[in-house]
Amino acid sequence: MGNRGELDEEMTVELDLEDGSKVTCAIITILTLQNQDYIALLPLDEKGENTDGEVWFYRYHEDENDPDAEPELTYIEDEAEYEIVADVFDEYLDHEEFDELVEEEDF
Repeated sequence: MGNRGELDEEMTVELDLEDGSKVTCAIITILTLQNQDYIALLPLDEKGENTDGEVWFYRYHEDENDPDAEPELTYIEDEAEYEIVADVFDEYLDHEEFDELVEEEDF
């Protein structure tokens, strides 16, 4: 229980949208599928909240040769690919919720 506070500190990323605006997103998790990493983001409003529960998925790429380089996020153009990522994310969420329930009952 001691270091739970570290997990609660939200990691965020700022995205540049096509219309030129920026949006801050909380990083939920990074998923790996078929040797490709994907990032799940929760877009936040000005108050740092997400009210509609919408999650965005992007391809995620870190430069192994340069750990200090900003990770690259790429829009997923392919609808089928996006669906697969969304399905895997749903499974991840189911698993996470289950873990939390188990932790609470552990006296």
